[in-house]
Amino acid sequence: MKLKIITSNPGKVREYSAALSRLGIETEHMKIPYDEIQTSELSEVAEKGMDEIISKGVRDFILDDSGLFIDALNGFPGVWSAYAQKTIGNKGILKLMEGVENRGAEFRCCIGCDISGKRIVVTGICRGEITLSEKGTDGFGFDPIFTHDGKRTFAEIPLEEKNSVSHRGIAIQLLLAELEKLGLSR
Repeated sequence: MKLKIITSNPGKVREYSAALSRLGIETEHMKIPYDEIQTSELSEVAEKGMDEIISKGVRDFILDDSGLFIDALNGFPGVWSAYAQKTIGNKGILKLMEGVENRGAEFRCCIGCDISGKRIVVTGICRGEITLSEKGTDGFGFDPIFTHDGKRTFAEIPLEEKNSVSHRGIAIQLLLAELEKLGLSR
């Protein structure tokens, strides 16, 4: 089986390829622009993105919408995470969190998959906290300021370990379970 990974983010491509290759699923990176609607639900963004990609004649693909939802900021940046990363970055988030005791947050990843004419939508969640400073050099996006275990950020752990605990890793496992139900994996 081969799935196209629709993203402009090379970090996501690495994570998907590493996770899916172990299960016999080939991947192909495709950059196809699509509108990301402005809504508070990741699943709505994924569903609309899938509709647009299919309307362009592309089939057998996965796309995702991910976000960092910070408790003390009422879920911000959430679905606007990519924009927040581009504009204020990790330093801006840390500035917003100065003096905030409740550092609880969660990463969410909603994967939309079109495969053999079937549509699958799953969401993975990883709870953790926002750190006091950036740490680590691996990963991408908000990885240097998010810890799932209170010890290391996502930017400090190896990719294989990150894939086993991250929002995207959890969503991929949920996707694989759905593919197995349809008899489409391996």
